[in-house]
Amino acid sequence: MTRSPRYTAVAIALHWAIAFGILFMIWLGWNMDGKESWFQLHKSVGITILTLTVARIIWRVMNPPPPLPADMKPWESKASHAVHIGFYALMVIMPLTGWLTVSISYDFDIPTVIFGLFSWPDIPGVGFLANETGFAIVSNIHSKLAYVAFALLALHVGGALKHEFGPEEGVLKRMMPGLFGKTGKPSSPPRGFSAAFGAAIGLFLLIAFVPQLFSSGESEPAGNRAAGNSSETSIEPNWVVDYDQSSIAFTFTHEGQTYEGTFGDWTADIDFDASDLAGSEVLVTVNTGSAATPKKLYTDSLKSGEWFGVSAFPQATVRLTGFEETGTSYTANAALSIKDNEVTVPFAFTLEENGGSTVMTGNTTVERTPLDLGQTSDASAAYVSESVRIDVRVVASPAG
Repeated sequence: MTRSPRYTAVAIALHWAIAFGILFMIWLGWNMDGKESWFQLHKSVGITILTLTVARIIWRVMNPPPPLPADMKPWESKASHAVHIGFYALMVIMPLTGWLTVSISYDFDIPTVIFGLFSWPDIPGVGFLANETGFAIVSNIHSKLAYVAFALLALHVGGALKHEFGPEEGVLKRMMPGLFGKTGKPSSPPRGFSAAFGAAIGLFLLIAFVPQLFSSGESEPAGNRAAGNSSETSIEPNWVVDYDQSSIAFTFTHEGQTYEGTFGDWTADIDFDASDLAGSEVLVTVNTGSAATPKKLYTDSLKSGEWFGVSAFPQATVRLTGFEETGTSYTANAALSIKDNEVTVPFAFTLEENGGSTVMTGNTTVERTPLDLGQTSDASAAYVSESVRIDVRVVASPAG
């Protein structure tokens, strides 16, 4: 097969997309300090470049590039091939070292969410590098690759311009998207589109979603533990909760904006009698992994070790005692236990009859610091508010 003097349209598109992606990623890397959204975008662009590189390598194998000009000197041909190999290595190594840097971060456990849509896991089996020395070495290599990229870019562009405007046969127009008219058509149709992009997309989906399939069943739902909690704490519930109409919500601010999250999986053992407040007691068990917020990044962050630490502490509990009636409302002492830390805060609530059910509406406020929440990355509450408001609505009916 005679090679075309011009690259295929797919090769041209991948070339420029990856080129601009690398330059944009370098610029983001140098300007993203203190900007969480830019940090996430930097990681998203890096993974995108890695995915596109897989497609580009397969496409190149199935659609060989046009030959270099016949009048190029042998050393120039070798230098050109070396630069191209260097670029392909850079397109793989730069995103991989960035991914590795995030995976071994020993002080900040910030998850990666690709463009706010897909959770991206850490590289498994690299825990031995998760220390100050390992992190420093890998992150330094990743940052210095930017200078390698600029050096290769200078050689690449310089060589292309030299051959374009020198006495040799030009090469620049072969990769420009239609700016120089017809410069040759492929002798046969391009092939391998499905293979190249199918493999790239398949690899992305494999990495992004398969780990979630294995981790989805690790945390036992709070509902499955309810009976055990009741017996162990000697609480005999005299109310039946309608969970479809009940909710536990939390409100916080991040970078000045207010967000509301919810816990989707929790149980409540309620032993409450308005005529015997001293003997009343309530135990709420919450599956911390069920926390959800409007942003996937925040939802994933809450599962990390410095926040709820879901893998080690899959549940939190709240025990209400010391009930008192204050006019038309009630108060109780709420002992909140998260990650072996416990605080007691006042909980105010009201009761309202609604048909055959009773609606309890209450709220309280907790501080993050005593519960060791977010103390590694934001101990000063520069980003996330120190105070978190909790709102509870429970619809229940008398047992029996």
